[in-house]
Amino acid sequence: MFLEHARTVHASPVSERLKQISELAVSELVTNVAKYAPGPHLLELELTDTVLRITVWDSSTDLPRTYGADPGRLGQHGLEIVNALSQQLEIHPDRVGKRITATVPVSDSAPGPAQNRPSV
Repeated sequence: MFLEHARTVHASPVSERLKQISELAVSELVTNVAKYAPGPHLLELELTDTVLRITVWDSSTDLPRTYGADPGRLGQHGLEIVNALSQQLEIHPDRVGKRITATVPVSDSAPGPAQNRPSV
């Protein structure tokens, strides 16, 4: 809905690829918050000419663990998926809780996830 509004009202370039990637990234990040962080949480979306920033804040001070790729592992692939979809994945402790921001390029020809490195 956010991206559709940006496309129709603000004439922002929103490709089908960006819509699909953002829906999956938001789903994974919000699911993690609902599953592992009690208390309030916040979803923030910011669209610029070059990137979509998806930020999730929650009140838990426990930082998420990122795991290496393991097709045999059941579950706990959420951040792995978001990292693969993003140009950058950042995890920052906050005064109360933490913020996780995934940066997704708007352009279909933008550099892919090969440069991804989560920062804590």
